[in-house]
Amino acid sequence: MLYIRRLQRLSKLISSASSSNCRCYSDTQRFASVKEKLKQGPGLKDFITESSQSVITDRPFIPYLLENDRIKTKRRVFFDVYGCQMNLNDTDIVWSILKKEGFEKTEVEEEADIFLVMTCAIREGAETKIWHRLDHLRGFKRRAKDRSVKIGILGCMAERLKEKLIEKEKAVDVVAGPDSYRDLPRLLALTENGQQAVNVLLSLDETYADVVPVRLNQDSVSAFISIMRGCDNMCTYCIVPFTRGRERSRPVSSIVDEVRQLADQGVKEVTLLGQNVNSYRDVTQTTEKFDTHLAKGFKTVYKTKKGGMRFADLLDKVSSVDPEMRIRFTAAHPKDFPEEVLQIISERPNICKLLHLPAQSGSSAVLERMRRGYTREAYLQLVHEVKTTIPGVGLSTDMICGFCGETEEEFEETLSLMEMVDYNIAFLFPYSMREKTTAYRRYKDDVPDHIKKERHNRMLEVYRRKCQQLNEAEIGNTHLVLVEGIAKKSGNILGRNELYLRVVFEQTDVLAEDGGLRPVKPGDYVAVKIVGARSATLRGVPLYHTSLCDFYREKQWGERC
Repeated sequence: MLYIRRLQRLSKLISSASSSNCRCYSDTQRFASVKEKLKQGPGLKDFITESSQSVITDRPFIPYLLENDRIKTKRRVFFDVYGCQMNLNDTDIVWSILKKEGFEKTEVEEEADIFLVMTCAIREGAETKIWHRLDHLRGFKRRAKDRSVKIGILGCMAERLKEKLIEKEKAVDVVAGPDSYRDLPRLLALTENGQQAVNVLLSLDETYADVVPVRLNQDSVSAFISIMRGCDNMCTYCIVPFTRGRERSRPVSSIVDEVRQLADQGVKEVTLLGQNVNSYRDVTQTTEKFDTHLAKGFKTVYKTKKGGMRFADLLDKVSSVDPEMRIRFTAAHPKDFPEEVLQIISERPNICKLLHLPAQSGSSAVLERMRRGYTREAYLQLVHEVKTTIPGVGLSTDMICGFCGETEEEFEETLSLMEMVDYNIAFLFPYSMREKTTAYRRYKDDVPDHIKKERHNRMLEVYRRKCQQLNEAEIGNTHLVLVEGIAKKSGNILGRNELYLRVVFEQTDVLAEDGGLRPVKPGDYVAVKIVGARSATLRGVPLYHTSLCDFYREKQWGERC
C-alpha cells in the first residue's frame, strides 16, 4: 500500500504541475520524460505482487526518481544529534539509508557537504540549543564558497515547526519528520538544483523494521534499538504524540534479528526504546496471554491493547539471544506496568535491575491535570510492588516542576515523593509549554519563570543529597562493571554497573580467568569493589575479569563476592 500511495501522489503531482505550468523541474520536456517513464515502468499489478510477497529491498523505495535527480557525486554528511536516546537510534537509521545510496560520513565540519541536525522538541531549552547551532551552520554555509553546502533539519522539531523552518531559516534546505527518513535521498537530490524540500507526513505503520541501523560509533560497546514508535497516551504537557504520531510496534522477529546482529558485532549492552514499552504489541503474532497489572488506581485514555506478543514476551526472546549481553529498556509508563515484566526481570541476570518509572509529579492534583492516569498513592503502591518483586532494584524517574497551576503545597508533595522513593537516577526539568498540546489549549502557564527555576534547584538539591546517600551505602560492595573506555579528565577506566551508574578505577592489569594478569579494554566485564562515592560517580578497585553469567552465579552462591 505504501508503494501504491507514493505512485498515486507522484501521478497527481505531475498532473497538477502540467496543468498549472508549474516549473518544478527545468522545462515541459522533463514532464514528458516523466510521463514516458511512468508508461514504461511497473504497473499496479507489480506493486501488489511485490507487497504480497513481502519483498524487502536493499535500499529504500524511491519511485521514479529521475537519474538527473540522483546525487552522482559522493556527498559527505556531518550529523548533529540532540535530545533523547530515540534520536540516537533514528540517526543510525538515517545513516543506514544514506550509506546505501552512496553518501559518506565525516566527523570534520570543514569536510562536510551536508549537515543533518537531528532535533528535539520536548522542551524549549532543547529547541534553543538547535537555533544556536543553526546560527553557526548558516555562517559556515555562507563562508563555504568553494562548494555547495546543504542543511537538513530532522526529527521532532522538524515535525513541530514544518514549513516555518523553511520560512524563518532561509539557509535550511531540507526538513524531514521522524516518519520520512526513507525519503531523504530524494529530498537531498531535489536540493541540488536550488530547491528546498519538506516531508513531514506522519505514518500509521512506519517502524523502519526492515532498515538495519548502521551505528555512528562502531566502537561503542552499547547500542539502542527502537522497538516501537509514537505514543497514544496524550499526557497534557507532552508534544510527542504530535511529533512522532500514533503508537505502533515493530515485529518481534525484526528486533531479535537486530539484537543477534549486534551481538555478533561484539556489542555487550542494548537498550530497548519506546515511548511506553509496557504497551508494546506485536499484532502479527497470536497469543492468548494477558498482562496482569500490579496495582489498582491506574487508568488510560485509550483502550487496552489485546492480542499479539507482549513486552514480557519480547524481553524473554531478546534476553535469550546472548546471556552475556546486558538488556535495558526505557521508558515504562507506570499506569500499565504488568507483573509478567517484573517476573522475567527477576529471573534473568542479563536484564538490568534498573526500572525507569517516570512520576512527573508527586501531587495527585497535578497528575490529574497532566492526565497521567494514576494518583500519588497508586504510584507509591507500584514502587512497593516493584521493590518486593525485585530485591536490589534501582529506580530512575522524570520530574517536572512548575506545571500549570502548581501551588507551593503541590510542589512540596513532589519533594516528599523524592524523599520517600530512593531514585538512583532522575531527570528533572522546569515545565516548558509546548504548542499543540492539551495544556496549551486548556491551561495557562501561570507559574513565573523565577519560581520554576527556584523549584528546579530545590529538586536538584534533594536528588543529589539522596544519590550521595545511596552511593555511599555501596562502599564495600562488589559490582559488575561493563568497561566503556577511558575517562577524559582523569584518564581512569570508565564503566557502568547494572544500575547505569558511572564507575571509575585506575588503569592496571587485572586478574584474568586463567590466573594471569591482563589489561582492561572496552567490552570487558570486571568485578570492582567500591571504595568511594560521589552523587554521580562510584570509585572502585578492580578485582578480577569475569563474565556476566559467572559473576551472578558466584554472587548468588557467595563464592567470591
